[in-house]
Amino acid sequence: MNTQTENKDLFAPVTALKGVGTKTAEALSSLGINSIYDLLFYFPFRYDELEPLPLDQIMDGQKVLLKGTVVTEPFVSRFGYKKSRLSFKIQIDHDIVMVNFFNQPWLKDKLELGKDVAVYGKYNVARQSLSAFKFIAEKKSDSGLAAIYPLNRHVRQKKLQELIDQAIKEYLPQVDNVVPEDIRKKYRLETDQAIVQDMHHPKNAAMAKVAKRSAIFREFFLFQIQLAQMMSMRDDDAPGEAKKYDLAAIKELIAKLPFELSDDQKKVVNEIFADLHSPRQMRRLLQGDVGAGKTVVAVFAIYAVITAGYQAALMVPTEILAEQHFAKIDELLRPLGVRVALLTGDTKDLEKKEIYQELADGMINVVIGTHALIQDSVQFKNLGLAIIDEQHRFGVNQRNKLISKGKNPDILAMTATPIPRTLALTVYGEMAVSSIRHLPKGRKPIISSWVTSNKLRDVLVQMQSQLDQGFQIYVVTPLIRESEKSDLKNAEDLHAKLARFFKKENVVLLHGQMSGQEKNDIMDAFANKKIDILVTTSVIEVGVDVANANMMVIFNAERFGLSQLHQLRGRIGRGKTQSYCVFVSDPPNEVGKQRMEIITNTSDGFKLAEEDLKLRGEGDVFGKAQSGLPQFKVGDVVNDYNTLVTAQKEARDLIKQNKDLTGKQYQFLKDVLKYNKELQND
Repeated sequence: MNTQTENKDLFAPVTALKGVGTKTAEALSSLGINSIYDLLFYFPFRYDELEPLPLDQIMDGQKVLLKGTVVTEPFVSRFGYKKSRLSFKIQIDHDIVMVNFFNQPWLKDKLELGKDVAVYGKYNVARQSLSAFKFIAEKKSDSGLAAIYPLNRHVRQKKLQELIDQAIKEYLPQVDNVVPEDIRKKYRLETDQAIVQDMHHPKNAAMAKVAKRSAIFREFFLFQIQLAQMMSMRDDDAPGEAKKYDLAAIKELIAKLPFELSDDQKKVVNEIFADLHSPRQMRRLLQGDVGAGKTVVAVFAIYAVITAGYQAALMVPTEILAEQHFAKIDELLRPLGVRVALLTGDTKDLEKKEIYQELADGMINVVIGTHALIQDSVQFKNLGLAIIDEQHRFGVNQRNKLISKGKNPDILAMTATPIPRTLALTVYGEMAVSSIRHLPKGRKPIISSWVTSNKLRDVLVQMQSQLDQGFQIYVVTPLIRESEKSDLKNAEDLHAKLARFFKKENVVLLHGQMSGQEKNDIMDAFANKKIDILVTTSVIEVGVDVANANMMVIFNAERFGLSQLHQLRGRIGRGKTQSYCVFVSDPPNEVGKQRMEIITNTSDGFKLAEEDLKLRGEGDVFGKAQSGLPQFKVGDVVNDYNTLVTAQKEARDLIKQNKDLTGKQYQFLKDVLKYNKELQND
């Protein structure tokens, strides 16, 4: 088939196309289109029907194509700043239809009396008029479908279509196949050339459907091949070391626990111990609902590797969480002779030097810290276990930097954001997944409610009742990014209003722009019951335990994902008393209302994550800006889940049989994988 030299042009920059200069290339790059290959495989997200319907079959408000003869002179009227309306009438058989184009006055030059035209728009039955979007009189279409592409303000639909057509004409013969022939035949999939041709220019809806099914499999297959290769390399390069832990010492830890492990915790501890005992490197993700007891499971893993003669490290995203983990782990392991250290950005320089020295000497058994753990100064004598908590908050490079500080240490990633199996399969395809689904015994379920902002007075009364009983309250307001000044202003305004209403109470504001020391001081004061109402942003989402805080009010709840709301809610309900969470929200649409009803009526984080995935898509489950999630362009991990599973099986089987993809038929697949890898590394 094609050689690598021939394929080289296919991955050339878009500037290789005639008429594409630096400015157009930059505009295309904003869509993720950098090469000819990207352009060919940039597919439409829907198609407009371009088959005209008889007028008596058109529903009111329906988008349709009308073909007729211009019977009046086109007239442009202007209103408002830079606003215009181009109007003319067309005759369709014996009917006359008024056509209006808004803010496209230049189309007047394309219209003349007696000329046949085709226009696409929204039809108004009562007025027998069309609010037109597109003038397609000169379109020589080979089908009754028009491809509609995802765009932004930098690129126009027509320009993109022209460039794709140019690329198809000049480069399509160089496109070979990513999915091997035997797999294509098995699942009746199109070749890559047919996918490109039929996705951009389907002759009918059935052809578009077949092409899309093939394109979805192709996209998933490429992703799963990368994962399978990664797993294969790790199995070869990082066999790991079997940890011969002391079972008698583990039993002593169990005896000293002030509570009994839940069945889920016991099951997960056994899974981890089996991994530690194996000569293969452990790569396990532990996901558990908020407050399900993941830290205790981590303590067992840490203590096991320490009894086997190794050190452990636990990296967390925030200093507050690091301090909390340190307090809990030190309390459980110090009586057993374990040296536990805390290392964060706030650790004093002299103390840091001591910790660096004692880690290198092996005197410190386990260190808990933030990004401070991945500094070059941190060296271990014998790191055997790397634990990464809330691991989706760290980039791949940050995780790898910690792991590289040991000789193939076992890896335990933890998250309190339950991930649907659909997502776990794609994001953590190379990891074994353990789940703690049930909360510890004796916990009362949190009573959740949703109110609109006009019922705020009722919420304030409920808050006063809780305060009168001696309880504390979290009030949460959105601050999605640290730079959003308007959000910070909202938090400050809310704090001022609540302070005026609750004059006798100590109402304090906590937000992400404060220094680490300020945050810690405020959280310490809250934990010690010196603060009655803590007005805060989502900075408290992870890991803060204050048993006496048994009410939370979340403002503008529609701005959070379901999983994030569930995380926030999990900060209360830590004691034995009844807890309450109130979502204050004025959802702008039906989906928003649906989300509020789901979060109010569901306390299972795994179910919520599935619902969030269905409502918002896989790229948005963890909030606005989380790393590590694949963004599929054609496929959808919820609706196309079966295809995803099939693609994973075929990819793994292929890599098992032919790890290096040796053979001429795999050359194009290797070229595409290489190109994708280069893009990811940019």
